[in-house]
Amino acid sequence: MKIFKDWTLFEKVWIVIFTLINVYLFFAWDDSLLGFVSSLTGMICVVLVAKGKIANYYFGIIQTGTYAYISYTYGLYGEAMLNGLFYFPIQFIGIYTWSKHKTPDSTIGEDVVVKRLSAKGWVYLVLISAVSSAGYAYILHLIGGQQVRLDSVAVVLSIVAQLLMLQRFAEQWALWIVVNILSIILWVITLVKTGGNDWSMMVMWSAFLVNSIYGYVNWIRMSKKQVGFS
Repeated sequence: MKIFKDWTLFEKVWIVIFTLINVYLFFAWDDSLLGFVSSLTGMICVVLVAKGKIANYYFGIIQTGTYAYISYTYGLYGEAMLNGLFYFPIQFIGIYTWSKHKTPDSTIGEDVVVKRLSAKGWVYLVLISAVSSAGYAYILHLIGGQQVRLDSVAVVLSIVAQLLMLQRFAEQWALWIVVNILSIILWVITLVKTGGNDWSMMVMWSAFLVNSIYGYVNWIRMSKKQVGFS
């Protein structure tokens, strides 16, 4: 497939390892087929984001839809609403916005021009995230959500990171790292408490964490290579 033609050795090894782990969990732990599909499409999606590929959004459409349903069944209403009401429709917006900011054909390995966030932008980002997280935690508590503090912070930071992603800011990856760590903790607590078998969600978020670190490094490299692009 064309979208996989310029993958590095690290990216190929990364996706193979986490795919094999998902396959093992699916058969050995009686994991759900929906969880397997969500995890696999999610991993392909985030690798393509790290590479600056517009094709990430097509896999994101599948992942966000399936993950929203899985989260809902476990009472993680914040995650369910985030993915079903925000992530899913925003995939289509992402396809449109990234398509309008492509790199020149001579640039190898990525599709879009990368931007950087200013110090003032970071201040606004932290303040908005803190206030929004507190407010959303209260809402989740009112509707009977589980692990509302972790859930609310993960959701708010995810929204902010997604907006940064739409605008092609490299700093989105710093937030994704935090989101992925919080999500791993959230799913461990939830699966242990409920006795659920969707451990592929853990594999997915662990893969996301590894990829977010790689993505941050790669987008910084891309921004330096693209100096002069608009």
